Amino acid sequence: MLGKQRAITLGFQHVLAMYAGAVVVPLIVGGALQLNGTQMAYLIAADLFTCGLTTILQVLGTKYFGSRLPVILGCTFTAVGPIIAIASASNLATAYGAIILSGLFVVLAAPLYGKLLKFFPVIVTGSVVTIIGLSLIPVAMNNVAGGQGSSDFGMPRNLL
Repeated sequence: MLGKQRAITLGFQHVLAMYAGAVVVPLIVGGALQLNGTQMAYLIAADLFTCGLTTILQVLGTKYFGSRLPVILGCTFTAVGPIIAIASASNLATAYGAIILSGLFVVLAAPLYGKLLKFFPVIVTGSVVTIIGLSLIPVAMNNVAGGQGSSDFGMPRNLL
């Protein structure tokens, strides 16, 4: 059983991780698609609902999926580009359909991927994840400073 201070700290960490994965992605997609306030609120609500649903499935777990660990699932940033491209070419409903179909594909392909993953030692997978994270630091710093090429790049208000 977790102590109260540790539970609060872990809860706060999960809220911060959830914010990045569940709120920022719809904000980026909605901004790129020039959605109005009502549409943006709907997009964020839909994302929070599905993140909550998948989190419950992950925490409870079944015989076939779910880690049964206290983790919060969010939207992946890798989906931002394809969602914007699909929605720009057609509409947001088509992008939702593509997300659902790709999700079904991932669920079906996961057992094969899991079997292939055992051929890579933990040191290899850990190193790859670390390298990917480190390579994203310059992108994050550019965004924190106001975005590459912006007139107020590096201003203190952007850094705050």
